[in-house]
Amino acid sequence: MNNYITYSFTENEYSVITLNRPSKRNAINLQMANEFFAAIEQAEEDRGKFLVIKSSDDNVFCAGGDLNDFHSELNVEEIFPHLYKMKEVLNALVTFPVPTICLLTGDAYGGGCELATACDIRIAREDTKFGYVQSNLGILPGWGGGVLLYERVQASFAFHWLTEGAILSAPYLLKQGWIHKNIAKEQWNEKDILTPYMKNSYEQMTILKSQYNEKISFLSLAAKMNEEVRQCSVLWGSEHHKQAVQEILNK
Repeated sequence: MNNYITYSFTENEYSVITLNRPSKRNAINLQMANEFFAAIEQAEEDRGKFLVIKSSDDNVFCAGGDLNDFHSELNVEEIFPHLYKMKEVLNALVTFPVPTICLLTGDAYGGGCELATACDIRIAREDTKFGYVQSNLGILPGWGGGVLLYERVQASFAFHWLTEGAILSAPYLLKQGWIHKNIAKEQWNEKDILTPYMKNSYEQMTILKSQYNEKISFLSLAAKMNEEVRQCSVLWGSEHHKQAVQEILNK
């Protein structure tokens, strides 16, 4: 069986989780979700100064959920545990004891944007694009990432992006605060990007992260994420969703 998630702990004392399913544009299936959660648990045990989430493919970060596992024929009872599994991954990233840094060298859509939003810091190559496109499929973000978006950016922008379902450029999203830093493709150097974070101790990072989570009131946030997963599950079996998915498959 292929491993779709790889994990490493570096000599500079930080952890790296890499999405490694390039043939499917890192679309997340259930095996990948389980591997992801296990990698987060290992990273927490290793007590690195921070956790990096990235892709092995420079052209894509994550295309969302794999339609073979997250397909439109599932009913409410069947889809809910599938969606909830990735909600637990996002939850684990939000509550991770040290900062999580998402390195976006490629595009992300749907659930891929939810995954990036669950990280504390997003650093993107300036030629990348991102889309909270779930509304175009007749559903909501299914992993709790819509709720998280409202916490990461100004509420009216989050509402507009979720409603419109647009694909937006990295420079535009930098202005909106979703991306923290843009870097030109020819200047992208992972070591240089991460060096400023390496100077901090594990103890410093845990305090900084606990302050941040206190600010966003995570306990109430978790309940809202659960409700978003439930609401998405209800919409999953709608004709609107089925037709939208079929149009994509036909293309």
